[in-house]
Amino acid sequence: MDLADFRKEYSDRGLRREELLADPVAQFSAWFQQATELGLHEPNAMTLATVDETGMPYQRTVLLKYYGADGFVFFTNYGSRKAKQIAQNPRVSLLFPWITLERQVVIQGTVEKISSAESLKYFASRPRESQIGAWVSNQSDVITSRKFLMQKLAEVREKFSKGEIPLPSFWGGYRVIPQQIEFWQGGPARLHDRFLYHRENNTANWEIDRLSP
Repeated sequence: MDLADFRKEYSDRGLRREELLADPVAQFSAWFQQATELGLHEPNAMTLATVDETGMPYQRTVLLKYYGADGFVFFTNYGSRKAKQIAQNPRVSLLFPWITLERQVVIQGTVEKISSAESLKYFASRPRESQIGAWVSNQSDVITSRKFLMQKLAEVREKFSKGEIPLPSFWGGYRVIPQQIEFWQGGPARLHDRFLYHRENNTANWEIDRLSP
């Protein structure tokens, strides 16, 4: 199928240097709030990119659960493919594709596990079925059928039919500590506005550069 003519012209909303906040996390927060207020479907959905031991890249969509000056947090099974790749190479990239707003945010940085106490705090806030689901799936493992998964689900429901569900030792959170963050705003004639926040020599101060589209 030829998609050469499958295109949409971007608006002239634009993004100017003087509009940007000095701190990229504050700028992200402002854009995230706008995405939320406009009712975008799962604005916290982000593409997480990792690489394996051969340098082959992998991408998948995960959900941002909270963020702050110290980084961006998501949760997963510590035995999953993404977790194994992170253990080998903690450098990752995040992408928020807010297409309806003609915006993207790209975050590059390093990953670290959050504490068990922090993981437990979030795990306790999850719906009970989501807590059970964390116990059911050996994420990324090969399984014979969905029936196998449903049987295991029934077993776990029975096991934890009474009382609170404990935090699995193999499940928890990761924090992506940003080294650079790019804000992309679509523009007409494909002349998009791109600004890159980056730190020089690991200092606390952020520099901002405009990038050519």
